[in-house]
Amino acid sequence: MPLFALVDCNNFYASCERLFRPELKGRPVVVLSNNDGCVIARSSEAKALGIPMGAPAFQWERRFRASGVAVFSSNFPLYGDLSSRIMTLLADMAPGVEVYSIDEAFLDLSGVADPMALCHAIRERVLRWVGIPVSIGLARTKTLAKLANRVAKKQPEHGGVFNLEQGRAEEAALQATEVGDVWGIGPRHQKRLWACGARTALDFARLPGAWVRREMSVVGLCTQLELNGTSCLSLERAPAAHKSLLCSRSFGRLVSEPEHLREAVTSYAVRVAEKLRREGAEATSVQVFVSTPRHRENLPQHSGAATMALGAATAHTPLIIEAALRALDQCFRMGFEYQKAGVMLLGLAPASARQISLLDLDPAERLRQKSLMSALDAANRRFGRGALRYAITTAPDRPWHMRQLRRSPRYTTSWDELPRVG
Repeated sequence: MPLFALVDCNNFYASCERLFRPELKGRPVVVLSNNDGCVIARSSEAKALGIPMGAPAFQWERRFRASGVAVFSSNFPLYGDLSSRIMTLLADMAPGVEVYSIDEAFLDLSGVADPMALCHAIRERVLRWVGIPVSIGLARTKTLAKLANRVAKKQPEHGGVFNLEQGRAEEAALQATEVGDVWGIGPRHQKRLWACGARTALDFARLPGAWVRREMSVVGLCTQLELNGTSCLSLERAPAAHKSLLCSRSFGRLVSEPEHLREAVTSYAVRVAEKLRREGAEATSVQVFVSTPRHRENLPQHSGAATMALGAATAHTPLIIEAALRALDQCFRMGFEYQKAGVMLLGLAPASARQISLLDLDPAERLRQKSLMSALDAANRRFGRGALRYAITTAPDRPWHMRQLRRSPRYTTSWDELPRVG
């Protein structure tokens, strides 16, 4: 019989911020989105204060101060590095791992002699070696493992690990879970289920399968089967290959000057090209888009996008930058104040299986480009992102830079921001 476990980091972003600030233990913590716009993560204490997800930071500033809330800008280099360390630990301890998100992973524990003991050992090691608390739910299917994880989080008496066994435990968990909280049930299907009287996960599990298949397609039927103990979702040990890659940002201030937009687009092209090489892929075209604020009726509106072919598939950053800037020239309009820009790479294919084209460079030039990018990436991995960078992206204090007035140090990924003692 299959057995899955879902490992979920508790209040992950807030826990990362507390890791190097032990004095924050027991104090409410919130993390803000890019440009310090709204709340995207809350500690348990912040949730108890009634601070909602998505709360605009400026509207809650007075409450933050009055309640002693520690407020942080998002620090994704720190969160990503700590996530990588946790996932590496899980891969060392579990027979099979599927990294589901930055703070969640499914484990395949089928055939493990004592899965509860293993899960307690995993939880203890992650806390001891990385410093992040996790909760683990076990069940016969991935959807039930999600429910078990909710129990492990909400009921401390289980010690952070809960096994959703057959019989009463499963039925009680299904009865206590609103149907909209079931993994895979979106708002549209929730309204449809409410209309037919299905308010809980147990109600949904007991609906006729033919009705579910007709009203919610095979995906909804799969979810129902999973709730009833039939495993339909296997462990995805390797992530599916991306069809496109994107890097986009909202600016810290509105941007109207073309040179500032060129700097921003170049910076995003560099980042997305790094992602491309990490995946061992190449792209055949580059798309750039720009947009003005959507909710500022007093400002003229413009959104533009343009796509440029790269000729031959490549992961060479200078060629990607060149194509991105040509695309920007096509979609930029003078007289508008832009809030956001992005660079997307399209037509991705594995670099190891690329098709030969008449437009290809000679082999020696391709080898030179590949060696140059390998050296660049190696230097930035060793000495920190931006140790080697393109001159156009080095200008300080540009309006397109994100507002991160409350960002904590990148303790684990930047030599200049290492914690100091004494």
